[in-house]
Amino acid sequence: MQQIHLPLVLAATLSAAALATAQNSTAPPPTQRPILTVTGKGVQIYTCQQSATGPQWVFQAPEATLLDASGKPIGTHSAGPIWRSNDGSTVKGELLQKSPSPEPTSIPWLLLKATGSSGSGIMTRVEFIRRSDTHGGLSPASGCDAQHLNPISRVPYTATYTFYSAKP
Repeated sequence: MQQIHLPLVLAATLSAAALATAQNSTAPPPTQRPILTVTGKGVQIYTCQQSATGPQWVFQAPEATLLDASGKPIGTHSAGPIWRSNDGSTVKGELLQKSPSPEPTSIPWLLLKATGSSGSGIMTRVEFIRRSDTHGGLSPASGCDAQHLNPISRVPYTATYTFYSAKP
């Protein structure tokens, strides 16, 4: 008879539960369908700033290339937050939901609502944007103190961005 390792089973169960929680809280409304899924590969940019509680790393902006399933660049992601397709269209998002990543060393998963678009390509159809499957990107754990204000840190990250629409 095969021996079951309870700690391993428990760890796997808890990991699955954490993933399900992150997935559910950042899921778009049920009427939405994915129209584009890409990988974002780039950096999260932070600046060391003085706050009421002391010096801390403060998020400034993302800077990423959007890659299709074959790894071909098809757009960019930048401050705003704005996603720009190579077809010339853009979409701007506003945060609706945030959930911790199942990977504790990674930036959170997000659900954003499209608040504006431009151009005539795919991004003009987007109603919701989801960031999931994040790896990396958290602010640095050190290097920000009263003697070192204003430096910039560019922290590598990857994420899946799924763009949704109820429109056909």
